[in-house]
Amino acid sequence: MTTASTTRKRSGRVAQVLTRREARMAFLFVLPAFLLFIAFRFGPTIAGVLLSLFDYDISGEIDWRGLEHFQRLVADPLFWRAMGTTLIYTLFAVPISLVLSTVMALGVRRAFRGARFFRSIFFLPVITSLVLAGSIFVWIFSSNGPWSALMAPLGLGGSWLGSTVLVIPAVVVVGVWSRFGYGMMIMIAAMQDVPRELEEAALMDGATAWQRFRSIILPYLRPTIFFLAVIETTFAFQVFDVIYVMTQGGPAHASYSLVYLLYDQGFKYFDYGYAAAVGVALFVMTLAVALVQRLLIGKQR
Repeated sequence: MTTASTTRKRSGRVAQVLTRREARMAFLFVLPAFLLFIAFRFGPTIAGVLLSLFDYDISGEIDWRGLEHFQRLVADPLFWRAMGTTLIYTLFAVPISLVLSTVMALGVRRAFRGARFFRSIFFLPVITSLVLAGSIFVWIFSSNGPWSALMAPLGLGGSWLGSTVLVIPAVVVVGVWSRFGYGMMIMIAAMQDVPRELEEAALMDGATAWQRFRSIILPYLRPTIFFLAVIETTFAFQVFDVIYVMTQGGPAHASYSLVYLLYDQGFKYFDYGYAAAVGVALFVMTLAVALVQRLLIGKQR
């Protein structure tokens, strides 16, 4: 018994030594990739924060400014206008995208003839160039475009991109069109975990489609919905390409987003320090919203 016990202890020690050695080898193997990830993922973020504390001239001269750029940010009405535009866009685009993604996923989640075709069609805008799509939507929302003719009976004809009131809804339409396919595919994957027996039992009991969705499907989708809410909110805060192609921030800064303000300050006026301060403010706002949503996810779970 003593010999067997001693043998087992020695075997356990050898296994621990081998495990530690394997762990060291694995760490050394992934270390170069890990260092590259840290450098390219967090390096620009740190550089942006540092740049916001300096005046960086295009000639290469650097002057220390401290928090002056952030003080200017607080006093800049254009910054607050851009933040308001970004928040309004987010408040409209994210809920609409989530609802549309869920509805489309419910429609094509089951296997039927043509299901793959419809999934592909709905996902196609996600992989379509927004520059190309934005150019087409400029014509669609023009005063002579099909959208104007469709909305004319409702008194909403004319160029939506030329209206300070309707330009944000127009941009939201394009933003949702380009993103809902991504959420749809995530929703379809999540719906595969819903036990089909529960739905069939509820159907036999006479439950309506809405009752089946609310009582059976929705509880399984809640973590996925909150995950998509975080992802879509982050994308909405960073909206730029659609605005750049369709409106250039106009008319009268009605579609001027935070990222467009950053672009203008950095690449049009070459005020890199102030542009970096805008980027830091956007990062902090995005992080704060993500943390709040994370807390909500924890409560739902």
